[in-house]
Amino acid sequence: MFIFYKLVFISTMCLGTIITISSFSWLGAWMGLEINLLSFIPLISMKNNPYSSEASIKYFLIQALASSVFLFSVILIISKSKMMNELFFLNKILFMMLNSSILLKLGAAPFHFWFPEIIEGMNWINSMILMTFQKIAPMTILSYSVKSNQFILIIILMSTFIGSIGGLNQISLRKILAYSSINHIGWMLSTFIINEMMWITYFLIYSFLSLSIIMILNKFNIYLLKQMFLMISKNYLVKFFLVLNLLSLGGLPPFMGFFPKWMIIQSLSLNNFLLLMFMIMMTLITLFFYLRIAYSSIMISNNEINFITIMNKNNFNNMLINLTSFLSINGLILYTIMINFY
Repeated sequence: MFIFYKLVFISTMCLGTIITISSFSWLGAWMGLEINLLSFIPLISMKNNPYSSEASIKYFLIQALASSVFLFSVILIISKSKMMNELFFLNKILFMMLNSSILLKLGAAPFHFWFPEIIEGMNWINSMILMTFQKIAPMTILSYSVKSNQFILIIILMSTFIGSIGGLNQISLRKILAYSSINHIGWMLSTFIINEMMWITYFLIYSFLSLSIIMILNKFNIYLLKQMFLMISKNYLVKFFLVLNLLSLGGLPPFMGFFPKWMIIQSLSLNNFLLLMFMIMMTLITLFFYLRIAYSSIMISNNEINFITIMNKNNFNNMLINLTSFLSINGLILYTIMINFY
């Protein structure tokens, strides 16, 4: 019964996203966002997690506020469409309001205040859904509705800055990945200046890297940095994969995570060099705290008892973890070999 209950809400959540990205009207997109919201909230609530109720209420309030502003902006845009030439400045403000509501749903800075707090009250599976799948519908609407490059430029600068600075002083891995997600949102939004569809490639690779990391963290029930220290004394190979996956998520060459950043660097170097340099410097800060995690977890040995689940002998899960880790680490090398071969 519990599995059926989960499957129903997962299917309606996917249906809401499909409705949004395939809608021809603003009302249809809004309806898909609401179906997605009302389907994800029951998935957050868990009996064995006392913080899940608080996270679900916070998520509902934030998303309901964003949906209200979105619908209000759409109604004003439609009502003012006949006077667009006379009220061009007002129409630009209305589109900024609409984009701000979508950015609030997305969790981009400066509308990011809810994102790390809500992820802290979830398990790894729900955190994975919120960091990846729940971004598809807002990013699709945003790619259709961006009218001002200046506005999106400010959002890119703030997202990359806050996403890199916010993760420096964290001990929770969920918050570290949340701030990393905010930084990656800035990189995805930068594709709107170059090519509006390039974000799909970035998003797919980011989702795969997040999946490979969260599979390991979820299997060992690791939520804090302290819990990673005991892991090295028992599972050297998995620990090695986890560290390299984190470096790949940070965009360190020659790992797979560098490939989407490489595409954006090549394109932005011709269009907006100053923005590119700022984004690269902020990404170096994210790499700094990933390297700090890697160095601490490998070099420091902790003999205290931690609440950590020892890996069982499930061959399929172990094989899946090894496969995703191998692809996320060596994906760029394999891609380069294939390009040169063909």
